[in-house]
Amino acid sequence: MSTSDVAKRYFKALAAHDLEAALECWKPGGLDRFVGQQDLIAPDGIRVYFEALFAAFPDFQFEILELTTYRNRSAVRWRARATFAGPGSFQGFAPTGARVDVEGCDVVTVEDDMITANEAYFDSGSMARQLGLLPPAGSPAEARIARLTNARTRARSFVAGSREQPIADGVWIVRGGFPARTMSVYLLEDDGGGVTVYDAGISAMTDAVAAAGARLGGIKRVVLGHADADHRGAAPGLGAPVYCHPEEQAAAESPESLRPYFDLSKLNPVSRFLFERLLPAWDGGPVAIAGTVSEGDAVAGFRVVELPGHAPGLIGLYRESDGLALVSDCFYTLNPLTGRKGAARVPHPAFDVDVEQARESIRKLAALGPSAAWPGHANPVTGDVRGELERAAAAPVP
Repeated sequence: MSTSDVAKRYFKALAAHDLEAALECWKPGGLDRFVGQQDLIAPDGIRVYFEALFAAFPDFQFEILELTTYRNRSAVRWRARATFAGPGSFQGFAPTGARVDVEGCDVVTVEDDMITANEAYFDSGSMARQLGLLPPAGSPAEARIARLTNARTRARSFVAGSREQPIADGVWIVRGGFPARTMSVYLLEDDGGGVTVYDAGISAMTDAVAAAGARLGGIKRVVLGHADADHRGAAPGLGAPVYCHPEEQAAAESPESLRPYFDLSKLNPVSRFLFERLLPAWDGGPVAIAGTVSEGDAVAGFRVVELPGHAPGLIGLYRESDGLALVSDCFYTLNPLTGRKGAARVPHPAFDVDVEQARESIRKLAALGPSAAWPGHANPVTGDVRGELERAAAAPVP
């Protein structure tokens, strides 16, 4: 029997509501895949699905519109018409009496005169509209849903991330997090197109960073400033190779959201309670590290600068051509306990592996004479950058 004959036999049986004849076309264990919806395993999964379908749509009709076969695969374009009359429900919805008229296409694979696989495609949105589960296209109800969805998208963007904004030639920032979008992710124009992501913010920012990367030509790689939960958060979901300093690899690949050297007892009780819960909430989980970068390595027109202290392998990126520095948590311009923004300061000691080393890294950064230094949170340091950083390094621990 030819492949097309098997496909015709199968659809003829379905059109006749003859499930036994339809199932005889299937090899046991075959996969009937409703793309984007569910997978059914022959014979039992297919039987259960079509029994429920015919109970919900007792007059269900199938019509083959076109059939094209190549080797052992047939593409069957079909039309289905039916009334949602019941008595059975459909995907949890009670019968409405609505009429449906939809088209779709199944791609049937046949081996030894039996179906071994099928991929079914159809316009589920059109079917939902016809059933009354979605409002008609162009209707006032649809417009109201669009307004509500857009309002939710705008509200979500305050945490999930803003649209990318340029901060220098070939460099963009995406801000996210709550409150006040204080988490920063940087996108750097890379050689040959696309961008490198520096620091990965929190997991809630994944979609915003991915969308920004898509608009800028695609994300080629991610370079972590360090592996804290609020700096690796989006990395697992960006679909790009991830790099970090060798001293951060173990932490990046660990499932733990709190680093071993964190001392949250240095926080007030309320802040400790919050950070014990926020850090896991921000975290995207362990990250597979594709490679490492160290002092002097080139990254998208910048060079790597090692700035340990807050984290053992914290790195910044420095561009000689314009003095731009991207430095993750080398310093804070945000009080993590109050949310207040201000001048540069040493990172809070509750989160530092070595406070004195953090001071030295701030001095090292100052000595480069950057024109602007952009941290992992809140505002950049501009103007007298060297002076402000030197004052931060000398100031008492917050």
